[in-house]
Amino acid sequence: MSESLERLVRHAHETRVIVIGGGVSGLVAARECAKVGLEVTVLEAADVLGGVVRSAEVGGMTLDVGAESFATRGGVVRDLLGELGLADDVVSPNPEGAWVAGVPGVGAAPLPKGGVLGIPDNPFAPDVRRVIGWSGAWRAYVDRVRPPLTIGHAHSLGKLVRSRLGARVLDRLVAPVTSGVYSARPDDIDVDLAAPGLNAALTRTGSLTGAVAELRARRPQTRPADAPASDVPVAGSAKAPAPGGAVQGIVGGMSRLVDALAAGLRDADVEVRTGVRAERLDRTDDGWAVSTSVDDEPLTARAVIVALPEGPARQLLAPVVPGLEAGDPIAPVVEVVTLVLDAPVLDGAPRGTGVLTVPGSHVAKALTHSTAKWDWVRDAAAPGVHVVRVSFGAQGEEPATAALDDDAAAHLALSEAAALLGVELPASVLRAAHRVRYVQSQPAATIGRAAVTAAARDAVRAVSGLGATGAWLSGTGLAQVIPDARQEADRVRSAALWRS
Repeated sequence: MSESLERLVRHAHETRVIVIGGGVSGLVAARECAKVGLEVTVLEAADVLGGVVRSAEVGGMTLDVGAESFATRGGVVRDLLGELGLADDVVSPNPEGAWVAGVPGVGAAPLPKGGVLGIPDNPFAPDVRRVIGWSGAWRAYVDRVRPPLTIGHAHSLGKLVRSRLGARVLDRLVAPVTSGVYSARPDDIDVDLAAPGLNAALTRTGSLTGAVAELRARRPQTRPADAPASDVPVAGSAKAPAPGGAVQGIVGGMSRLVDALAAGLRDADVEVRTGVRAERLDRTDDGWAVSTSVDDEPLTARAVIVALPEGPARQLLAPVVPGLEAGDPIAPVVEVVTLVLDAPVLDGAPRGTGVLTVPGSHVAKALTHSTAKWDWVRDAAAPGVHVVRVSFGAQGEEPATAALDDDAAAHLALSEAAALLGVELPASVLRAAHRVRYVQSQPAATIGRAAVTAAARDAVRAVSGLGATGAWLSGTGLAQVIPDARQEADRVRSAALWRS
């Protein structure tokens, strides 16, 4: 071994990196640092690891109560699962698809299968016309003959759809998708981020419906278009899996990914500490000092990677990162109530694998019928027992469950489930319930968001020995969170190793 290599190996074992945050981004970053022999400590304020990827025992079953799936694009998540020995347990959801509820004059109907972000490629298709009616279909047809005066220059998804296809397509097809998947209004969604290539296709084809048809022709469809990928976009969802894109899950729940990451870290002698909150960062002559909620003396390290949600991350970083504001941007708050029901009436999956709602029509924004969507959940349940997850809250909207106690929240969720699934579900069918609250990252696809995160990244990277990762920077969804955590860890560890 050369002298320089020996020095590097010795330096690695003497170099400590502290990763603040035990969600998937923090665990992946810690794993990357440990691979090269760095001494790594992970600090997580909660009592459990995983962030929005978590499970709980509900009605005698271990179920996902956070993110329930991951986007397959790029193969990033699948590759990591393979490294962790979980590849054989990866499963695909039922391809039947979801419904939309709260449609004026219709009630509920299957989500049309030929669309991107809810935008149809053919407004006269029977499944589209069922939702928007003949008048909505003819209004949308105007898109085909309208002069292309502003083609290729649209930024707001809502404004684009409203002007080209009309209010019915926007309100009944697009808004349920953006609310259910992104927790955001269509007017706030950036077309180029949410549907890359749509503007360019619009320029080529001369119409929005033609652009959708072109994009769909180029994209493999492995599940029904616009089926909700997850009622909690992952860190993780980041943006969340794009409607129409493929998603998969893990038998036994997504928290098995967290368990496998944590086990691997412990095997690599990484110190993983839960119930420890990082309260302050201070510069030292040789790196950083991290003051915590439990240690009498600050912990010292050559480098620190902050893998927290946006509000806590900014609060911790702002005092030591010039130009980074400490303010906590208004982020969507979502509550998910998981119900275990003794309800044979749901055996036939009356409304597919889940339901999205027309904004303003129901107090719930989405429902996932887990026993219809995932075979492993169905197999874990007794005959006639069903699992549904009801989501409340969206951008600028406090969850309807926010002021309720757990029992009242469960009964509200049960009432909404009955309305969304179109069946009677009396209180007697409720076997068990679990409620969890999440503060989601701002959707990466919102207008102006890319500039905000780019500025934050530049500010952090200008400070030696400091890194930041997480859904607020990468966009939600494991397919974006994992590669971002790897890249940031590589940047920080390389700087720490080669520092003289």
